[in-house]
Amino acid sequence: MINSDLPEQIANTANDRVDRIVAAGPRGALTLAGIGTAIVIAMWFAFYLFVFLPRGALQ
Repeated sequence: MINSDLPEQIANTANDRVDRIVAAGPRGALTLAGIGTAIVIAMWFAFYLFVFLPRGALQ
């Protein structure tokens, strides 16, 4: 005879896994947001340095 888990046990196991994941925090999302922000800021500085500054002051 094959012993299988009861549906309640499976649900409890899934809930425990979700609780552990949520307790770890959103590190991946924060890392991705930080990398994206750094890229946007770097692009802004590059645009400023290589486009606006070479044109000189407005007269």
